[in-house]
Amino acid sequence: MKDSHERQTTNQQPGRNRKHFGQFLFYAICVLFIFVVCRFSYIAIGKNVQNVNLSSQAQKLYTANETLKAKRGTIYDANGQAIAEDTSVYSLYVVLDKRQKGVDGQKLYATNKPKIARVLAKYLPISEKKALKALNPSNRNTFQVEFGTAGQNISLTTKQKIQKAHLNGVNFIQQEARLYPNGIFASHLVGLAESKTNKAGETTLTGTMGLEQAFNKELTGTNGSQKIKKDMYGYQLPGTKQKSKKAKNGDNVYTTLDTRLQTLLETEMSSVQDQVKANSMNAVLMNAKTGAILAATQRPTFNASTKAGLSQIWRDTLVQDAYEPGSTMKVFTMAASIDSGNYNGNATYQSGKYAIGNQIVPDWNTSGWGTITYDKGFALSSNVAMAHLEQQMGAKTWKKYIDRFRFLKSTHSGLPGELSGSIAFQRPIEQADTSFGQGIQVTFFQMLQGLTAVSNNGKMMKPYVISKVTDPNTNKTVAKYSPKTVGNPISAKTAKAVRKHMEDVVYKSYGIGGDYKMSGERVAVKTGTAQVSNGSGYLSGDDSYLYSVAAMVPASNPKYVMYITMKQPHLGSKTATQLLASIMKPVMARALQEDAQTTKSASAKMPAVTGKSTTSASSALTKAGATVTILGTGSKVLSQSVKTGTTLYNGQRVFLKTGGAVALPSLTGWSKGDVVKLAQIEGLKLTVSGDGYVTKQSVKAGTSVGSGAGLTVTLKQNK
Repeated sequence: MKDSHERQTTNQQPGRNRKHFGQFLFYAICVLFIFVVCRFSYIAIGKNVQNVNLSSQAQKLYTANETLKAKRGTIYDANGQAIAEDTSVYSLYVVLDKRQKGVDGQKLYATNKPKIARVLAKYLPISEKKALKALNPSNRNTFQVEFGTAGQNISLTTKQKIQKAHLNGVNFIQQEARLYPNGIFASHLVGLAESKTNKAGETTLTGTMGLEQAFNKELTGTNGSQKIKKDMYGYQLPGTKQKSKKAKNGDNVYTTLDTRLQTLLETEMSSVQDQVKANSMNAVLMNAKTGAILAATQRPTFNASTKAGLSQIWRDTLVQDAYEPGSTMKVFTMAASIDSGNYNGNATYQSGKYAIGNQIVPDWNTSGWGTITYDKGFALSSNVAMAHLEQQMGAKTWKKYIDRFRFLKSTHSGLPGELSGSIAFQRPIEQADTSFGQGIQVTFFQMLQGLTAVSNNGKMMKPYVISKVTDPNTNKTVAKYSPKTVGNPISAKTAKAVRKHMEDVVYKSYGIGGDYKMSGERVAVKTGTAQVSNGSGYLSGDDSYLYSVAAMVPASNPKYVMYITMKQPHLGSKTATQLLASIMKPVMARALQEDAQTTKSASAKMPAVTGKSTTSASSALTKAGATVTILGTGSKVLSQSVKTGTTLYNGQRVFLKTGGAVALPSLTGWSKGDVVKLAQIEGLKLTVSGDGYVTKQSVKAGTSVGSGAGLTVTLKQNK
């Protein structure tokens, strides 16, 4: 029995040992697990690993830092119409990676590539074939694809149309952009703001030209931020607070530009440029009393909306080019001679040629006009007459007046890259040359500034294009730019005498400016023709001249000064004076017309009409001198296109939205700016051809239109 019991005991012992060992191992693992958990909890809560606080890092993983983008300030014309403002554009990309799925299993990748290609080809400048090829790259592991320029700068309207197709995998990235609603509109002067990415990867709009660059600091706002604690799915964690700092929008800049005059000037300049293909052209209309720039442009120019033409020239030639002005400089020579007491208009001289040392000063008519008076010499634009006047008053006196008119000094316009000019004034022949605009380099703004002394009875005004800068958050003016007197180079008596001589250029039988006569107004004019310098001499040939005109209207008490230059045009059947007059006269006439309208009506403010009946709103606006356009079929005004308190100019169009279907009004006679505003309000896809005022519209008046509808209008300038 013993043997049997011992055998049983021996056989059971290994089982007990395995059981005890298993229990021990289980307890050991549990203890180890608890230790590890405690250890890592301890580290996560209060320890650093390799100098990194894990608690802080974990918090960062679940805290979303979002930037609240500040809006760039708007640039306005003199009447409060936006000429440069912020907008949003979008870039498109398509996800191809089939692993990309939403929390609910939604497929976040392209599931129907042929359909995507068809939709993109319909709304973007890309063919269906090219789009489909991009959607099927050779590398099968490609995560996502883009579509180059075709998939960039997409408008909100186009984005919404694509989204309506409900395409899996198609995504958009919102980007800041600058909207220039008028296209070609003082483009180099207003300038550009373009997207720039800083070292932190943030993209902002930065001014790269013109006023956008000069006032970049004021226009640029300060971004805000907000911090939100989120879970792994992106939802805000309960019980946590949102920390935020508001964005501060950039300041608004108000210019002195008049949209109606600017649009007309652009049209007339384009008309002449199309005819003569000049190397360059400049034109400015200025308030003769204050120096305020009402309209300004140059050729070549560019369309700020499309950037078409931008590669031709980046310079703002109003301040960044210096040139020999030619005969328009004779205005200042005559002024200096009269003001210094040296002028005798009835005295005579021999025209044609004049020897100074061993050098000859020639008239443009080298045969001359015989022995004539200095009065007649000015009307005929005689170089010899001016050289005599310079010799009579002496180089020292003449140079004193050059300085008094502030040539060779910056006008401090605030525009980027302004030049100061230069002069060759050592030898007697050089001193004489400057009297008729050779050997002296000036800027366009310097000439404008000097001309105000003549137009403003001796008081010389600084040309300026900014009236004020305002804070959009408080509507308070943070900077105001008022007319500034920069000198009194001549007396009022001298200024009036010079203008009388400028009238002779137009109205004397021998004057060479008869093309500048205007119906109902006396005009004071000085024409100019200068050979173009090549650095070491002067170019030769029929197309090697700079033609110019300085005009003041009305001559007896000028309200407006206009200065135009045209360099190296290819003249055809028309003369240079005929071409320049075709720009000057309609713009001057429109300015005088507007001035008469403004005088008749007091400056009215935009009333608050939102919430009022359409009848009472229309009545209030009509009394204020506005033109009312009602959009919709509702009986109450839901929104107004012009902000309450804004100064209304006579005839300004105000849009009132009332809800319901919108019937397209008759657009005949509308300005380009008004049509663009209508398209913006209603989300219409607008195509414009021509300049001036609407003569044709593709959609018949009275037709209901909705967002995304196409509209083509043809514009023509009425003269």
